[in-house]
Amino acid sequence: KRFQRSFRGSRGVAAMAEAHQAVAFQFTITPEGIDLQLSYQALNQIYLSGVRSWKKRFRRMKNRVIKGVYPASPSSWLFVAIAILATMYMQSDPSMGLISKIQQHLPLSLHVSLSAQGQTMLSALVFSTLLWLSLILALRFCLKLLLSYHRWMFELHGKVSNMTKVWVSLLRLFSRRKPLLYSYQTSLPHLPVPAIKDTLSRYLESVRPLLTDQEFKRMTDLASDFESTLGNRLQRYLKLKALWATNYVSDWWEEYIYLRGRGPIMVNSNYYGMDFLYVTPTTVQAARAGNTITALLLYRRKVNKEELTPSRVPGTDIPLCAAQWERMFNTTRTPGAETDVLQHWLDSDFVVVYHRGRYFRLWVYRGGRLLSPRELEHQIQSILDDPSPPFPGEEKLGVLTAGDRCLWAQMRKQFLSSGVNKKSLDAIERAAFFVTLDDEEQGMKGDDPAGNLDRYAKSLLHGKCYDRWFDKSFSIVIYKNGKNGLNAEHSWADAPTVAHLWEYTLATDVFHLGYTEDGHCKGEVERSLPTPQKLAWDIPSELQTQVCSSLAVAQALADDVDCHVFPFRDFGKGRIKKCRVSPDAFIQISLQLAYYRDRGGFCLTYEASMTRLFREGRTETVRSCSNESCAFIKALEGGETEEDCRRLFRLASENHQNLYRMAMTGAGIDRHLFCLYVVSKYLGVDSPFLKEVLSEPWRLSTSQTPIQQMELFDLKNHPDFVSLGGGFGPVADDGYGVSYIIVGEDMLNFHVSSKYSCIETDSHRFGVQIRKALQDIMALLSGDPKTSSKGAAQVQTK
Repeated sequence: KRFQRSFRGSRGVAAMAEAHQAVAFQFTITPEGIDLQLSYQALNQIYLSGVRSWKKRFRRMKNRVIKGVYPASPSSWLFVAIAILATMYMQSDPSMGLISKIQQHLPLSLHVSLSAQGQTMLSALVFSTLLWLSLILALRFCLKLLLSYHRWMFELHGKVSNMTKVWVSLLRLFSRRKPLLYSYQTSLPHLPVPAIKDTLSRYLESVRPLLTDQEFKRMTDLASDFESTLGNRLQRYLKLKALWATNYVSDWWEEYIYLRGRGPIMVNSNYYGMDFLYVTPTTVQAARAGNTITALLLYRRKVNKEELTPSRVPGTDIPLCAAQWERMFNTTRTPGAETDVLQHWLDSDFVVVYHRGRYFRLWVYRGGRLLSPRELEHQIQSILDDPSPPFPGEEKLGVLTAGDRCLWAQMRKQFLSSGVNKKSLDAIERAAFFVTLDDEEQGMKGDDPAGNLDRYAKSLLHGKCYDRWFDKSFSIVIYKNGKNGLNAEHSWADAPTVAHLWEYTLATDVFHLGYTEDGHCKGEVERSLPTPQKLAWDIPSELQTQVCSSLAVAQALADDVDCHVFPFRDFGKGRIKKCRVSPDAFIQISLQLAYYRDRGGFCLTYEASMTRLFREGRTETVRSCSNESCAFIKALEGGETEEDCRRLFRLASENHQNLYRMAMTGAGIDRHLFCLYVVSKYLGVDSPFLKEVLSEPWRLSTSQTPIQQMELFDLKNHPDFVSLGGGFGPVADDGYGVSYIIVGEDMLNFHVSSKYSCIETDSHRFGVQIRKALQDIMALLSGDPKTSSKGAAQVQTK
């Protein structure tokens, strides 16, 4: 009882203090009249808030105009108007009588108030505006046609057609003006719906090496029956959606693949990103948090002002869709009984920080200005020094976001939808992002650097299951020794978008913000800063029981994940390119070889490709296990001559590149079949073919993390500032998840995951096989058999 009174009292004091700060003026009616008391500090904050709000509105309006007229500029209207007026001054009518007709239809009041010359001038300006808008529509249509041309991707290097040369020149001409982040959005083409016959043909070709003759004949019959009966009917509905919707895949992909999933999103859906491999800029936890938060908020400012340069296909002027940036900050996935919902709010002035079981609201703006890194460090340090214990049931509350979604939805509605709990939950969900101050130390350190990297990966992937808020668009983790990382929710965006954010954050932290000699943030501290606000909770015993239930589910899932992270330094992109091979194709075929040696066969393989050449595009699957790659591996393992193996490898590499290009240009397999399946469910009809296709397990799921902003990292002068990339959990219970990043010219980093509960998989064993496969294929292409045997011996000793 004494504790309860103390708990309620502390809540009451906090509420009174907050209410006092929120009231700008108070008045009291007395016999002498009205006693008015003004809080000038509060009024000043209200004024600054209003000014900031109007500035944002003006900026958004300005950006809408600039985007709306792209690739022209708003000032081009003045050029058109002056040209029309100058032509009329020379006694010529460029409108062929339209200006006179406009003048005739002017309102009567203008005929009375304006002279004849004034009416002619106004009519000419109206005609100029209409002509200007028509020219803009024509330019945007031409730009859309140019961005719909994809034949360039299939042309051999050094053998560019004349049509592609003309296309490149026109595209550069149309892209001369510096675009805003979203300038290209309305000019991007829509994702085309492939012909059903082509998709089925490509599907059958992709599964041929995985099936026996009898199984393949059965699948061929199923596909043929589907095409001749139900397929064309479903295709018509899909084409109708493609005409109506911006993208015929993305909304269904987001809803049915992510938001309708009822299992835990921790490990199964969320993914992680790591800090620098060799360098930790500071060992002061609060300082690293201050710079990291500052860098993220500077990035948010760039997104809001649309100052980021739109992402492009590497080495070209071809823009990629930027729609995923819209929900990067201030976004939370909220649970529902049947489906979750992505909620996005306007800019928040605070982040939420978790430390030792307590949640704090940390204001990052004061008087309309962003706090300096040193001020944020000061605020973070006050959280680290706060000795107060968590409220009962608060410490492990976050595990609800890691467990079953239905249970989380039920608990949220029953216990967290009113009172002080709702207020605190709203703070977490509306925050710009989530920050965890972790008491552990992570990174490549100590006597077991390889094992520490594995623990680092597991910590970022799931932590303690309750010290991350897995529903936030992304959560930042700052470790005790200054290492950092992030965990990202998957439904709102794909890994390249988050990687772009993380690259900027790491580079800004080290190369722009920097630290003092003793490891603290730079800048001064305003001593009158309000202290971070500890969020209050009233967690009943029933909810605490359900928290324990969710923790049991989440902990079992976390304990089952086997992560292995290793840098491969024998060679990198530079040496692979000297062999005239695509680095991605080289790695993918190496993964096929590694899997064959590890499991004694082939499997359905998923490689993520992007479809952001199209508006609101997300991903497509490249089925890396092909007839050509299997033929090469069988030849290599069967003792065929090196010449034959090299020839088969070239065929496999070229085929893989072609599959990747087709996926990027809308001619993939899996998204089309997925959408056909969704249409069949809406129509209430069953397809044995689609049901079997969509139930096939992806035992090898792979993804490359691209480095998109190499200009931010000076690896020549700072070679130690290399990124580890990031990873994800295994997609299949009996399979592997493999993420890799190509760093500079001489290094590859791999993240391998599997499950301990499967006796057939072992992430460390598979990592050894990946190393050996990379070395053996390079030895084959280099024509040096000694290198192969040496590499194999090195792997065996390890």
